[in-house]
Amino acid sequence: MTVVGRSVPRADAATKVRGEATYGVDFEVAGTLYGALALSTVPAGHIRSIDTSAAEAMPGVRGVFTAADAPDIRSGLAVNDQPLFASDVVRFEGEAIAAVVAETMAQARTAAAAVRVEIEEMEAIATVEEALAEGAPLIHDDWHTYSVRDGLPDFPRAGNVCGEMTVDQAGVDEAFENADVVVEDVFHIDRQYQAYLEPKNATGLYADGRYTVHVAHQQPWNVRDRTAAALGVRPSDVRIVGHHIGGGFGAKLDTALEPYAALLARLAGAPVKMVHDRTDDILTCASREGAVIRMRSGVTNDGRIVAREFLCDMDAGAYAGDTPFLTSIPIFVVGSLYRVGPTRIVSRAVYTNTAPTGAFRGVSGTYLYFALERHTDNLANAIGMDRREFRVQNLMSDGHVMLNGQALDDAGILTTAFDKAEQHVPWRELGKGPNRGVGMAAAVWLTNPMAGEVALQLHTDGRLGVVTGATENGSGAVAMGVRQVAAEELGITADEVVLTMPDTDMQGFDAGSQGSRTTHIVGRAVHNAAVGMRERIRTVAGQVLGQDPDDLEVAGGGVRIKGEDDVRMTLSDVARAALGAGGPIASTGSYATPAPKFDPEAATGLLFPIWPTPTYHVHVAEVEVDPVTGEVKVLRYIVVQEVGKAINPAGVMGQIVGGVAQGLGYALYEGLQIGPDARYRQRTLEAYRLPIALDMPEIEVVLLEHPAPEGPYGAKGVAEPPVVPVAAAIGNAIADATGGSIDRVPITPEDVLDALEQGSEERT
Repeated sequence: MTVVGRSVPRADAATKVRGEATYGVDFEVAGTLYGALALSTVPAGHIRSIDTSAAEAMPGVRGVFTAADAPDIRSGLAVNDQPLFASDVVRFEGEAIAAVVAETMAQARTAAAAVRVEIEEMEAIATVEEALAEGAPLIHDDWHTYSVRDGLPDFPRAGNVCGEMTVDQAGVDEAFENADVVVEDVFHIDRQYQAYLEPKNATGLYADGRYTVHVAHQQPWNVRDRTAAALGVRPSDVRIVGHHIGGGFGAKLDTALEPYAALLARLAGAPVKMVHDRTDDILTCASREGAVIRMRSGVTNDGRIVAREFLCDMDAGAYAGDTPFLTSIPIFVVGSLYRVGPTRIVSRAVYTNTAPTGAFRGVSGTYLYFALERHTDNLANAIGMDRREFRVQNLMSDGHVMLNGQALDDAGILTTAFDKAEQHVPWRELGKGPNRGVGMAAAVWLTNPMAGEVALQLHTDGRLGVVTGATENGSGAVAMGVRQVAAEELGITADEVVLTMPDTDMQGFDAGSQGSRTTHIVGRAVHNAAVGMRERIRTVAGQVLGQDPDDLEVAGGGVRIKGEDDVRMTLSDVARAALGAGGPIASTGSYATPAPKFDPEAATGLLFPIWPTPTYHVHVAEVEVDPVTGEVKVLRYIVVQEVGKAINPAGVMGQIVGGVAQGLGYALYEGLQIGPDARYRQRTLEAYRLPIALDMPEIEVVLLEHPAPEGPYGAKGVAEPPVVPVAAAIGNAIADATGGSIDRVPITPEDVLDALEQGSEERT
């Protein structure tokens, strides 16, 4: 029986379509109270007083709590810089100052709004340029006292810079002097809100000295550890129980309301449920960071890239979050795709008086590849070479060594991807006609590493239970990929596989639904566990059948003698027999990606040092711009994606289309704009422009399968890469259509009209 490679329906499809799934926001227990946060209304200032009396006197209110009621602890993903509640200083609009517990959600929110906070406003720093300016106020004047998270090496930090990664190869300046042409570009990138349908939520309980939090989360084990750190307790004092997730896209990898719900449950002596309304969700969400990128390259007249400099400043917001890790990403983007001479990179995470930023599908890659591939077009144009030809001429090949010293043994797949794109639709046939343009972008993206663990249980009815802390965040990685791998391993149908919800007390560790790792890592853990399970099944069956276990195989929903088609014992029979012969049949397995070799001296501040299990991608976009309104219509969009092995082709296609849709929104519509007062301009989904079905062209997909030996049936990461090159491909197409410069994300109609005017002036 072959399950892998077929478009098997999701395990949770019927439940979700019927509206029967219990999402985190739906979960409640008897006696639940409701919590809400009182958030700062200013982005920077000193707290002079907090008056909770009006809130405490309101109907239904059970308690109002501030920093005085919480542990005096700072914690963080990389830098221990963030308290639960602001007590002396507020650093962004939306920072928590107090919390209310009441009998209804409406009462809690009304009372939270009644908390009176007197704040002496300070100058707010809205942009990374302001934060880095000489003499700029410090967001954290005591930054030097902050420790880094346990297990991390210390890394460069100073003033408003909370993390820095530097690559400085020998000969950069000399190589620029010898270049025939030097091209410089500056790119400005806005933030992007993950825009999940289900707002952040958590329900906390406290009993017998332990906290339990029910939540919709992508990484239960991380939220356990981060909640424990914020509360100053041991990780084993916290239990995280997962539920269906109404979208996450990276925003539900770190904590949000979970520590507050847990703390309030203890303080109030009852379960406490918290749910953000949409405005509070936007104000506090760790969105994709904005950035400013300055890029310079030297080329020869025959099209060789002989020198490169890349300076990137990432907006961390008021607290460091994960941005010190993200400063490492440019070393893998700037030094991939193309052969480049000596290179210098300085990548900094910068504090500002804005909401802390965080993970979003394709972390940092969306704008880093936008900058790289827009710049690549500009290099080709500067020497009068066709943009595709310039790329193909400079493409890396098998054995290419990235700037971290890691070799990409299969980098030649990228050449195959370019060839497949050309076969699908010739480059020179696109972008013809007035106001039309064509753009191309490539990417090499990782499959996230880190460990995953599963337990397999053979039930007495013959079904296979897969017990794992891995989360089904909507991608189908568990509901399709892991389930199909498990079915394939025991020769049963996918319907015979039973999945569980994550629970950190009941299941083994998993590093979370992030970076396209779940099918690859957890699927491999299933494979490893299945080896032991098949051995036990054959042993039990051999005892019953009087056969040598080595002469038996597990297939067709049971056990048969090798070379025969007929099943001698069903899996149900074997499971029942095992109860009297040593106990139930179960097996565990785990897997973590082996670290590829790299050069630890290649950079300073390199917190994310490797790029494991890479996949290769080419996107082509054809657009038409309206010369009157500046509106952009995407006429065609082609994706060539290398996936290792498509475990579920329909699921793979769904993730590619979804990724392109998010990339299209990022490129043309979405942007959390920050005003000079350091406040968000968009505060509702109505104001935050998302793409709709009418904005989407039909996505033309070409899948490349190059099975990875370490992956389950060759599978690599799938879900994250489709979003990465989209803005770059569309930006290049718009620049081609207008003849002008495109150097911002999102690309607004005003940007298009400016580019048209610039292109017209250059043509005359």
